[in-house]
Amino acid sequence: MSARQLELALQRERLLARSTVLRERVVEQSAVLAPALDLGDRLRDARRWVSTHPALVLSALVVVVVVRPRVAWRWGLRAWSTWLLARSWRRRLQVMTGY
Repeated sequence: MSARQLELALQRERLLARSTVLRERVVEQSAVLAPALDLGDRLRDARRWVSTHPALVLSALVVVVVVRPRVAWRWGLRAWSTWLLARSWRRRLQVMTGY
């Protein structure tokens, strides 16, 4: 092996070792995100369930409206307000980011 090839092989080994260390750091540091990612997964699964069982969801809503109309009205207003707020934030983010 020439000196140049030996130097390149050593440099390659150092880079591979550094890459391994960096990967391990990323795994350790990303563990903080696990709860948020788990919550996201659960929300996605819930959305899928609701979209595949709309009759059950609608039936539950009708029961709540009939049995507890004030509660239904209160939660309906909260949901509507949350929807409007989310829509407004989304528009602002689109303006700020250009998407």
